[in-house]
Amino acid sequence: MDTKQIGQQIRQRRKSLNVSQPTLAALSGISVNTLVSIERGEGNPRLDSVMSVLDSIGLQFIITLKD
Repeated sequence: MDTKQIGQQIRQRRKSLNVSQPTLAALSGISVNTLVSIERGEGNPRLDSVMSVLDSIGLQFIITLKD
């Protein structure tokens, strides 16, 4: 899954919960601009920012490391 797909999943979940971007940003402890960038799949967001957003909307990101 790439950053655009992650952003799309976050946006879809946020909208299904009927939560605004400013509200989700505040709940996640990030700026609205950062949330917008994450939802658009732009830039290189910090992993803790993405994880905080996911946690705030009840989603999980599972990382599998390969040898």
